[in-house]
Amino acid sequence: MDIDNIECVSTSGGLDDEIPYHHHNINHHHHNHNHPNIPQNPHPKSHNVNVVLSTINPTTSVHELLECPVCTNSMYPPIHQCHNGHTICSTCKTRVHNRCPTCRQELGDIRCLALEKVAESLEFPCKYTSLGCTGIFPYYSKLKHEAICNFRPYICPYAGSEWLIEGDVPYLVSHLRDDHKVDMHSGYTFNHRYVKSNPREVENATWMLTVFNCYGQYFCLHFEAFQLSMAPVYMAFLRFMGDENDARNYLHYNY
Repeated sequence: MDIDNIECVSTSGGLDDEIPYHHHNINHHHHNHNHPNIPQNPHPKSHNVNVVLSTINPTTSVHELLECPVCTNSMYPPIHQCHNGHTICSTCKTRVHNRCPTCRQELGDIRCLALEKVAESLEFPCKYTSLGCTGIFPYYSKLKHEAICNFRPYICPYAGSEWLIEGDVPYLVSHLRDDHKVDMHSGYTFNHRYVKSNPREVENATWMLTVFNCYGQYFCLHFEAFQLSMAPVYMAFLRFMGDENDARNYLHYNY
């Protein structure tokens, strides 16, 4: 067993003699050497010493090393480090003005290649474990999975909303209908007419969403209008609510 931490705890009030500490030897030996000039105690004081061993999960330790000290997200190549060995992710490196957030030394362009190499051999749980995902993935495959994880929170598509919805697509649809009063539409066709007295005067606007329920799936329809130079622009786009792979099965037409 690998011993990462050794702690000696005395059960008496204190130790009169210093207990030798050896990193690779946890046995405490008490030697009573007779010396002609030193009177010997016929009843040497005895001590009970409890040796407490604690181990550190190596995977947990490396996982902590792979955590950026600024954003606390997992770091992916390129992982940067300062001259003192403190690491930081590539995104946060540009935010700290090339200064190490730990020791304030200049970061430079030093890559932590050793940590990047170690990460290749590790497997970690999905970050949505608390939401129900039980998958374990190689470190560099974890991001790809988390982007399509069925347990990931959905960003509410309603304009101006910053809600993160923890649940499935039907739960997100219920949120749009009940909390944002979004119009619901059944069927695969939709007609919309926008009428304005002066079509050259367009105020920037985003229409309320319309949610389609067709082919057993849900879709979000967005309308926008804005002024581009001197010409008014009207735009509509459709978003599939579900897995990216399933989205490839559908096409939409404007006419």
